[in-house]
Amino acid sequence: MDGFRIPIGDWVENVIDWVKDNLEGLLDAIAFVVRFLVDGLTDILVNTPVPIMILIFALIAWLVRSWQLAVGTIISFVLIVGMGAWESAMQTLALVLVSTIVAIAIAIPLGIWSARSSAVRAVLKPVLDFMQTMPAMVYLIPAIVFFSIGVVPGLVATVIFSLPPGVRLTELGIRGVDSETVEAGHAFGATKGQILRGIQLPLAMPTIMAGVNQVIMLALSMAVIAGMAGANGLGKDVVQAISTVDIPLGVEAGLGVVLIAVYLDRVTAALGTPGEYPSSLLGTLARRRAAQRAQRADAAAEAARVHEAAEREKARRTSAI
Repeated sequence: MDGFRIPIGDWVENVIDWVKDNLEGLLDAIAFVVRFLVDGLTDILVNTPVPIMILIFALIAWLVRSWQLAVGTIISFVLIVGMGAWESAMQTLALVLVSTIVAIAIAIPLGIWSARSSAVRAVLKPVLDFMQTMPAMVYLIPAIVFFSIGVVPGLVATVIFSLPPGVRLTELGIRGVDSETVEAGHAFGATKGQILRGIQLPLAMPTIMAGVNQVIMLALSMAVIAGMAGANGLGKDVVQAISTVDIPLGVEAGLGVVLIAVYLDRVTAALGTPGEYPSSLLGTLARRRAAQRAQRADAAAEAARVHEAAEREKARRTSAI
């Protein structure tokens, strides 16, 4: 068996060389779009005054979850500012958000397609297994070859690594919708698109949002690896700390990643189950609207009772005459 060898690596290298030679225009277009999105979002996050950005983050936390999370958000981001890691944190946040948007835009349609077709599911399952088990750093090799050093290979590797849970949980959510509810939709003459938009997606939303949460967490976990590819942010600070054995820089960058991860995790979890957090601003507004509707319903019922009593009294008097 000494001479036995399957040159899989050579085959992959040939494919990469072919892609570079024949799809250069497509690769340049992808790189341009990625840089435009990441740099644009980074400029917004970095150039907006820090107090305003912190208040926006806190308002989002209060809006979807609770005032307690809003207070924790303010403390967390003030701590990031105090460590001098604000710009790096915003660069990492921009990378994570753009990666998440791209991954979700791919994952949700694939998950819906997989839920509707057993053939697609059979094809996607081993592919997703491969994507999840392949070491994340391996994705950087072709990404750097295609796009050189910078934010683009980091984002591409992040999207590939974070994509599988979005697909799996979208499929799980769609397939988990009660079949009797779907059959009721068919009985009322709804089309497949109407059933998807009006029944399956709303009922599957908690599971889909759990997938979005996992996509964000995996994307954030790739921050350090993206830093190895040259992407700016906290990951690059961690890589620098490792190469120079700078303990303070490494601790501060790592803590910044943790604080952003906790914030994004709590916010996205709340988006998936909005009714479970009564102290959220949205929950408070929803309760007020429900109370107003109940008051209007009670007033209408009382008016109907008064009208009915008046009609009965009128009828009684008429019959007495």
